[in-house]
Amino acid sequence: METVTLNMLHKNIMKLMDDMAYLKHLLDEEYELSDRAKKDLKEARKTPDSEYISQEDMEKEFL
Repeated sequence: METVTLNMLHKNIMKLMDDMAYLKHLLDEEYELSDRAKKDLKEARKTPDSEYISQEDMEKEFL
């Protein structure tokens, strides 16, 4: 079994704190969809559900 030192724990905790700060920054960002994404989404919402392939049918085809 590997010996864990206090210094190793400290480094790991500091890395976790940096990672958490980065994730919080990402969540705080105000992202906006591109014009193309907005256009694609608008088109997709106009498509009737009957034109889509069910999850079950997709699984049959690919699994």
